Amino acid sequence: MRDLCVVGGGPVGLVTALYAVRAGLSVTVLEPRGTPIDKACGEGLMPAGLDALHALGVDPPGWPVRGIRYVRGGRSVTADFQGGIARGIRRTELHTHLALAARAAGVEIVSARATAFEQDGARVQVVVAGPGDQPPVPPLLARYVVAADGLHSSARRALGVQARARGPRRMGLRQHLTLAHGLDHVEVHWGRSAELYLTPVAADLLGVAVLSRIRQPLAVHLEDFPAVRERLARGVPVGAIRGAGPLRQASTRRVVGRCLLVGDAAGYVDALTGEGLSVGFAQAGAAIEAILANDPRAYERGWRRATRRADLLTATLLTATRANWVRSSIVPAARTFPGVFGRIVELIGAPATPAAASELGGPRTAGAPDRTRR
Repeated sequence: MRDLCVVGGGPVGLVTALYAVRAGLSVTVLEPRGTPIDKACGEGLMPAGLDALHALGVDPPGWPVRGIRYVRGGRSVTADFQGGIARGIRRTELHTHLALAARAAGVEIVSARATAFEQDGARVQVVVAGPGDQPPVPPLLARYVVAADGLHSSARRALGVQARARGPRRMGLRQHLTLAHGLDHVEVHWGRSAELYLTPVAADLLGVAVLSRIRQPLAVHLEDFPAVRERLARGVPVGAIRGAGPLRQASTRRVVGRCLLVGDAAGYVDALTGEGLSVGFAQAGAAIEAILANDPRAYERGWRRATRRADLLTATLLTATRANWVRSSIVPAARTFPGVFGRIVELIGAPATPAAASELGGPRTAGAPDRTRR
């Protein structure tokens, strides 16, 4: 029997596994897809998320990002992160480096998916299915389960905590272009019905992402951004256009007995502020702290602390910018009140609480409370 089974081997699942191994737990990760896993993602990792990776000894290559630039028409306003430098990182690079670090740390990664969970007061039996037409896989026994299987989490549904998500149903699209961009900020271009993100991930590689309630091809969205479309015309597309959504997801709770949900599987508001990975890493740390204390219910409080600020900021911006007149005036307002815009960018780049998420120390016995005061 393992101390922990992590369902989902994406970045948040692998960070969860690394925190657990660092704390002395035995870990198996279930992930039916091969490495690396690509997905529609803005690919900007905020300073807090980058700090969390560095604390785990993981340093994927990318491009330094100093802050955020809002653009509308011919006007723009820029603010730098106050807590350090962010990084634009290809999703495939991030996943590759985390998978290598997990395997090097002794994490067992099994090519399989979880289909059901049966638990009592001491353990969870995870019903497992192999990929494709592979023979049946024996159930896996673990003291705890952390579900980190993403936006459309099958674990969330199997555990009976899927909730109806209220609010706008937004979608995301992403494409890479080979292009000498000269950027050291993420550019957020505000259109009539979409935001367009330009994220540098290498000296000659640019990530182009769109968020919108309107489902249509990326090329059609770009018609609303003629100046950007002209800039991008010099680039050469790399790889396929990827999509994701609806982005807003909800769960009734994050703890079901000895099963805990982290990352997008626990619920998601929107990618507007680009904090998803940083918040997911903080949730992973909070989940492992609760497991080490043998108090899974404490994770609900830890999840709220890790998530509250980002969700509130995202929901506020989403609500405020639903009106077209607000979208058209957001850049002029940010130029008029640079302190307010700077504070928003400062919040986006700030560490998600609990700060101890990247400070899990040396090996400890599973189930023994850590009473160190931080």
